Amino acid sequence: MIKKTTVKVVKAQIKPFGDRVLVRPFTEDEVKGGTKNHYGIIIPDTVSKEKSAQGRVLAVGEGKWVDDKLIPMRIKVGDTIIFSKYGYDEVEQNGEELYLLKEENILAVIK
Repeated sequence: MIKKTTVKVVKAQIKPFGDRVLVRPFTEDEVKGGTKNHYGIIIPDTVSKEKSAQGRVLAVGEGKWVDDKLIPMRIKVGDTIIFSKYGYDEVEQNGEELYLLKEENILAVIK
């Protein structure tokens, strides 16, 4: 029997201002692909409680104003990103923990 997985898609109700983005962080299972390392050793839950520094962009602000000119965002909704572990604010929407961070705290886009 094949188990079907349902992915809940929630349109962001939070609209970031300026050069901020709203991110749904990946769980450690999504990042690492499970709770075993590549040797097959099971990693205890206490070790895997560290917060992820990767996630998917749910919403973006309009950009940053510099010298009366709007610099548009380089990040777009749906991008998978790596961000600084210490450069975000936690917000909650519909019981889900989301991160709000500035574009300058985004380190890379994963293609």
